[in-house]
Amino acid sequence: MTDRSCDVLIDQFTDSLWLSDGLSKNTIESYRRDLVQLDIWLSKYGRKDNLSLSTLDSTDLQAYFAHRISVDRASPKTTARLTSTLKRFYQYLLREKLLEVDPSAAIDAPKLPRSLPKSLSEADVESLLAAPDVETPLGLRDRAMLETLYAAGLRVTELVGLPLAQLSLNQQVVRVMGKGSKERLVPLGEVAAEWLTRYISTARNQILDGRTSNDLFITVRGATMSRQMFWNIIKRYAIKAGISATISPHVLRHAFATHLINHGADLRVVQLLLGHADITTTQIYTHVARERLKAIHAEHHPRG
Repeated sequence: MTDRSCDVLIDQFTDSLWLSDGLSKNTIESYRRDLVQLDIWLSKYGRKDNLSLSTLDSTDLQAYFAHRISVDRASPKTTARLTSTLKRFYQYLLREKLLEVDPSAAIDAPKLPRSLPKSLSEADVESLLAAPDVETPLGLRDRAMLETLYAAGLRVTELVGLPLAQLSLNQQVVRVMGKGSKERLVPLGEVAAEWLTRYISTARNQILDGRTSNDLFITVRGATMSRQMFWNIIKRYAIKAGISATISPHVLRHAFATHLINHGADLRVVQLLLGHADITTTQIYTHVARERLKAIHAEHHPRG
């Protein structure tokens, strides 16, 4: 069992995460669970030395990691997440002047193999885009959202929070405010621009029904759409399109990047379009392209 002082400390930390970062309930609970497990370990192995979450040192933490890996058989992924939790926790204690030395500073997270991002085939994307009933205002809105997401490779937060004023249909570009308040201009292409024109000229006004909004995409109540709402929308259309793979708005962003590279786009261009600060983040898509090249070689080369 954790003692009350540690419970309070964990509560204060998780509250700060919610207030400063707006993390999801599940993410915050995973942070809490990691810290509770460490405190339980301390109650078994460190309490004789009056150790607590705020008094242990780097040697104690290294002993805990050794226990998790050798006894609990913690995977590299679990260990990496635990490292992240503890580093954030002790940085919080330092900021609050509850600690003078960060015991996690010498702990390095294990290097994880980079997994290939989930994507969709071009045929699956076409089926998904065609799923909404565009004869209804909401269906036309959804078609315009899906076309914009795929054409511009936006993050879901960028899509649902997109102001109408940041769209230029004449130039067929959208101005996006990405992570770190970094602005980028992203082309839309003719098809997405046509669906957006159709949506704005008819369905958007019908949905608003006399109300006003600065948002490009609005709910049936005229409010800003949430990420969760759009997530549910895209999952519903995936089922309708007969797509069996697990799908999310981020999968369409991956499809955008993958299909660009498969058709010969330069990696630096894709980096700019996605709004990646570092080219290494974009380089994961070279692995996707490499798999395609292998498949082409195996299919067409006489020695394949």
